[in-house]
Parts: sequence; C-alpha cells; structure tokens
Amino acid sequence: MVDQRNIGVALVLFYLLLLSLLFKPTVEQRLSSSIEFTALFELRSSLGLTSRDWPRKVDPCSSWNGIRCENGSVFGINISGFRRTTVGRQNPRFAVNSLVNFTRLVSFNASKFLLPGSIPDWFGRWLLTLQVLDLRSCNITGVIPSSIGNLSNLSILYLSDNRLTGAIPSSLSRLLSLSVLDLSKNLLTGSIPPGIGALSRLQILNLSSNSLMFSIPAQLGDLDSLVDLDLSSNSLSGLIPEDLSGLRNLQRMVLGNNGLTGLLPVNLFRSPSLLQVIVLRNNSFTGELPEVIWSISGLNLLDISHNNFTTELPNFASYDNATAAVLDISGNKFYGSLTTVLRRFSSMNLSENYFEGSVPDFVLGNTSLGTNCLQNVSNQRTLTDCVSFYGERGLSFDNFGPPAPESGKSNSNRNRIILAAVLGGAGFIMLLTLFLLLVLRVRTRRRVSHRGIDVGPVCAETTPPSPGLAINFSSLGDLFTYQQLLQATGDFTEANLIKHGHSGDLFKGILESGLPVVIKRVDLQSIKKEVYLSELDFFNRFTHTRLVPLLGHCLEKENEKFLVYKYMLNGDLLSSLYRKINSETDGLQSLDWITRLKIAIGAAEGLSYLHHECTPPIVHRDVRASSILLDDKFEVRLGSLSEVCLQEDDGRQNGITRLLQLPRSSSEQGSSDSSTALCAYDVFCFGTVLLGLVTGKLDMNASSETEMKEWLEQTLPYISIYDKELVTKILDPSLLVDEDLLEEVWAMAIVARSCLNLKPSRRPLMRYILKALENPLRVVREDHSSSARLRTTSSRGSWNTALFGSWRRSSSDIAASTTRAEGGADHTSSHRHHSKEIFIFPEPPPQETERLPS
Repeated sequence: MVDQRNIGVALVLFYLLLLSLLFKPTVEQRLSSSIEFTALFELRSSLGLTSRDWPRKVDPCSSWNGIRCENGSVFGINISGFRRTTVGRQNPRFAVNSLVNFTRLVSFNASKFLLPGSIPDWFGRWLLTLQVLDLRSCNITGVIPSSIGNLSNLSILYLSDNRLTGAIPSSLSRLLSLSVLDLSKNLLTGSIPPGIGALSRLQILNLSSNSLMFSIPAQLGDLDSLVDLDLSSNSLSGLIPEDLSGLRNLQRMVLGNNGLTGLLPVNLFRSPSLLQVIVLRNNSFTGELPEVIWSISGLNLLDISHNNFTTELPNFASYDNATAAVLDISGNKFYGSLTTVLRRFSSMNLSENYFEGSVPDFVLGNTSLGTNCLQNVSNQRTLTDCVSFYGERGLSFDNFGPPAPESGKSNSNRNRIILAAVLGGAGFIMLLTLFLLLVLRVRTRRRVSHRGIDVGPVCAETTPPSPGLAINFSSLGDLFTYQQLLQATGDFTEANLIKHGHSGDLFKGILESGLPVVIKRVDLQSIKKEVYLSELDFFNRFTHTRLVPLLGHCLEKENEKFLVYKYMLNGDLLSSLYRKINSETDGLQSLDWITRLKIAIGAAEGLSYLHHECTPPIVHRDVRASSILLDDKFEVRLGSLSEVCLQEDDGRQNGITRLLQLPRSSSEQGSSDSSTALCAYDVFCFGTVLLGLVTGKLDMNASSETEMKEWLEQTLPYISIYDKELVTKILDPSLLVDEDLLEEVWAMAIVARSCLNLKPSRRPLMRYILKALENPLRVVREDHSSSARLRTTSSRGSWNTALFGSWRRSSSDIAASTTRAEGGADHTSSHRHHSKEIFIFPEPPPQETERLPS
C-alpha cells in the first residue's frame, strides 16, 4: 500500500516537473513590453504585412513568423520574402520608424522584401544594439548614410542588389566588429575607402557590380581574416597592390571585368596559399603569369581569360599538387606545346592563344582549342599569324613540336618575308578601301524610317566575313550537329515554333542535357547568306551582359543554317507586360513599375554599349519591345541582332573622304556627326518603348505610320516638365503607383519625349538617357532655374544639360500637334508661357559638327 502511495506521489511530482518545463519557455517567450507590443503592430501596419505571417489577437513572440524574443523583449525581426497585403502593395515604402522602440534589437532581416526609398539616417543613431542588418534585394535607393558607422556592434551588413548611389561612406571603417560587408549590385561610385583595411575581423568583402573607380587601396592587404574578396565588374584601374600578399587566409579572389593593368605580383600567390578560386578575366594584365600559381594545392578554378599574358606553359609534371578543376586562359598570348598539360583538369579553355604542335588525346575530350596554331585541329590561326608571332620571340614555327631558337640569318630572312607580306597586304587593303568608298558614293542616300522620321544617311551594311574567315566562328559557343537540333525541337514541329522572324524562324528546344534553348533556322533559299554570317561576325567581335547569349551554331547543311541562343524564361517585353494570372481565368496581371524601370535601364545599358563602347559604334536598327528579351529575373538581353550596322565614320572626314568629296545633306547642316545621326534612329525607337512602358501601349512599333503619328500627337502634349499630374491622363490604367513612384513615371515620360524629337541631331545620346533613367528623380527635382549651376556640374549636369537641351528644342517641333490635341486659345497661351520658361534651360555644350552625307 505504501509502495503504491509512493509511486503515486512520484508520478504527480513527475507530471508537475514536466508541466513546469513545458510552461517555462512559454512564459519566457511572451512579450512583456507594452511599448514594443505597440511598435510591432505599427510596423505591421506601415509595411502592410498579412495576417498569415503576423496574425492579430495573439502574442507576437510566440505566434508571429520571424519574431524572436528574449527576456520579454524583441531581439530579432525577420520579414525576408514576406508578402504585403493588397493595400500594402499599392503603396510600398521604406516605413520602419517603429524600429526605434526596440532597444534590444540585435538582428533585422528584410531581404527580398520591397522597401523603395532610402535608408533613414536614424538607423545609425538609434539601433545601436544591432549586430545583423540584411537589406538585400529591397529596391532601396539613395545613399548609404554615414551614421551607419556608429553601429559599433554590427557584425554583418548586407545591402546588395539595390539601387544605392553615391560613394561608400568612409565611416564604415569604424565598424570594427564587422565580419561581412556586401554592397554588390548597386550604383555606387567613387573609390574604395582605404579605411576598410582597418576592419581586422572582416571575412567577406563584396563590392562587385558597381561603378567604383581608381585603384585598389593597398590598405586592403591588412585584412588578416579576409576569406572572400570580390571587386569584379567595376571600373577599377592600375596595378594590383603588392600589399594584397598579406591576405594569408584568402580563399576566393575575384577581380574580373575591370581595367586593371600591369604585372601580377608574384607574392600574391606565394606558398602555402589557401586560394581555391582566382578570377582575373577581362582586364589588361600583361607579362608572364607567375609560375608559382601552379603550386597552389587547393585551387579549383583559375580564370585569367581575355588579358594580355604572354607566357609559355611550364612542365606540369613538376607540379604534383596542382589540382585545379577548371582552367580558362583563353584570349591571351600563351604559347608552346600542349604535351605537358596536366591531366587532372576536368575542363580547360585554351582557345585564342598561340599553342602549337600536336594535341594529346586526353586533351580533346575536355578542352576548347579554337584559334591556336595546332596540328590536326580545325579552325586554327593562319600560318602567317603563327610564324609572325613566334618570329617576334626569336622562335621558329614549323607546325611540328615545341618551338626552338633560330639562327640570326633565318630570322632576318623571315623578317623580310613578313615585311613584304605586311606591305603587300596594306596596299591591297588601301585599294579595296578606295573601291568601297567609290561604291559608297554612288549608293549613299538619305534614309527615312518607317514612321516617316528622318534618321540620317543609310547605314552601310556590315560586310560579312569571307568563307576563309568563317573558321574563326568556332570560338562562338558549341558546334551542334543537325541531329542534335532535330532532337531538341522535335523535328522543328509547329508546337515548338515561337515566331517567324525576319531573319529566320525561331523554335524552342531542349538539349539532351536538359538546357532549354532558342534555335533560329535560317533558310538560305529565302534569306541571304550574309544575314547569319554578319550576326556570327557580330558575336565574334562584341560581347556584353546585355546582349542575348549565343550558345552555339550548326552550319553543316547547305541550304539551312542554325544559331542557338540562351532561352529567356520571360520571353520578350511585348509578351511580358501583361500576363495571365492563371489559365482558368481571363484576368491579366501587368508588370509593376519597379520592374518596368529596371527593364528600361537594362535596355539602355545595352544600347549605350553598342553606341558608345563599341569601336566602331553599332546601330541596332530594330529596337522595339519584341527585341528586348527578359530572363528569369527580368534582366534585359537585347535580341534581334541580325540587323546591326557598323558605323565607320567618327564624325571627322579623313583624307580619303575629302578626296572623294562624298555628298552632304543640306537639311542637317551643323548637326552632329553621322555616327550620332545613325544612332539617333535607335534613340527614337527606344523613346517609343519608354513611352509604351508609361502608357501600356508597347505594340505601336507594329502599327502603321499614320497610327504612330496620331498616337504621338495625342500622347506627347500630356508630358510637361512643369505639371506632374498631366502624365496621369496617359498612364497605364493597370499601373499602381504612389506619389514617389509617380515622379519616376513622370521622369521616364520626360526622357521618352526627348528621345522622340523629329530631328535626329536633337535627340540625346544614349549614355545621357541611361544616366537619366538611373537617376530619374534628378530629372524632375533638379533646380533648373540656374543654368549656370548646371553648366558647372560635371557629374550630373552634363546629361541633364543634354537631355533638357533636347527637350527645349523639341517643344517647338511638336507645337502643332499639341495644339491639335488640346485646342483652344487657352492652350496656345499656355504653350507660349511654357516656351518662355523652357528657354532658361542650357543648350548642350557646343560640338564640332559637319554636314552629313546625303
């Protein structure tokens, strides 16, 4: 009996203990501060969070997603990826003022949650307990407030993938507890603050994909704890500092896509090294590659492609520890034999170098060898090129085995042969140039667009490469077989047909690897051979992230040629502006304004590259919504590149042109050069795209000339630099914008109208258009009343000056259409008043001009 009583007591005590253990954490997780309780509900309201994530009538600490509490107070808030309510989506903004009430807040994570607006300055004055701040992909604008440097406890700072502008504040050097600093994928300018070198605990530094300039500060070499350094895709220049050799713990170094020059510091790769990834592609490094780099035992990626390295590969047999899995040294001047190439590489790109001799069998399966000096491998350099290259180094080239030193007499004879070949070639080129210019004089004529808009002289057609030069196209991606393409497209069935393009039919396909692609079939019986050859030649000469990637080609059939492109998940802009919500309803969902602006900037980046970074400048000639392709993240890739035109004239007549006396146009005397006039056609077409993004009418390029003219006459009068509300009368009804976003819409409409000037010479240059779209609020908030200030502001006044100079002159061009659209004496009076005000805007700076060829 006693035993049973003891057992009963023991069970009761056990249950009481169990209940106390279960109850204890519940008590600790309850929010005890009424101030913080109220602040959470204020944050819920200002951000427009749904009841699914933050429900009412429950304790936030125990029931709200992303809320962590300790001792009755909130110490962590995570709203990453949360969805807003319908009302919240209509007016998204950076409204987090209630955060000041959380005196013990340690972590705030709002990544992938849209917070359009700038980071408040009070962040660095009130959130002093903060250790983690994650604002990745929030669409934040403005500058990084210098007050952030006051957050002495901050250890992780993520601000990547936003639209931050301005310089990196030097105050960040005071964040001595920082271990992660990620400011990548923004619009930051200026230099890298040397003070960052004082952050001794920093392990990850990512400043990639900005517009940072000048040299890499030597102080970064003091970051003893740094593991990951990424400064790629900026405008950095100069040498890599020797001081970076102090980064003893560095495992990943990515400095690609900059303007870095000079020799690589040998000490940068001294042994022992922990480096696993080295990416130095697309710079201007010269000289020999430090041989010690092959001794790095843990290296699994080495990409030094597209530089100016001139090195003979060492004997890899002496580097037993070299275990790199991927090697890309293409686009340099490496030379010598491949017989010593390490077998351990799983993938190698050795193309566009000067390797010679025979190729080991094991190399052929995992290596790209296009454009070298190799035996028994197709698509190599010409014998003349190879002999000349090796001759410059005192080596002989007989297309067999490794190079060997040659006697002085043989060198002398070879040099004479090379000199004679060069002079003969130069004479032939001069004669050919004279012949082409004579033909040009006969065929040159003025071109009028399909809208009746004068766009300057006809663009000289790009000369397709001769059949003998087609071997250079092997470096353009993969070489597909016809059978592979048949399998990928199901024998090119109608079900996989995307559309009938003017340069070929486009089909969707799935490669054997599962990769979706777009395949263009060019029927040479109905389309000229020069079309696909010119496009291949274009991709062979120019590459950019804003151009649709060419994955490969198939040229084996006589009457059909095939080009293979990367598949764009979101199709083109015309088809993506409005999408079905689901297949069961007829409702359409349109792209939000933030995405539309992102697309406009992306397209402007691509066109700015063609117009201003390519030599000679390139005119797209088919800019429309259907040629602006969108990937899975709505990043722009320009397509329809079969019509591109190389513009050879730089605006100054050379001796041959003056000699031939090419005719000039009388209608454009004193205008900009012919390159500008030709590119102005792209600017006009881009203006219709911008106006379509504002109005929702993107298909006007497909309309008749009369319809286009009527649309512009009805639309342009509602775009005024003095009245923001006017633009709401032409705004896409499906577009939901608040007061701040309306200013961006207004700015884009202003830019569009400047592009649509009827005279090519009065349209702004594409680089100015890009600057305006990247800084839309400056377009409408800039104090234009002081023209002198604009003239002295080099960084922003230059593009504002050009843009509004174009605007001012375009006002008179559309006066008649404005009068027809609104009518009445009141409007005429208003127009005269506006013209007077527009007169105060400065003209673009005077340029050296001459007449255009007719």
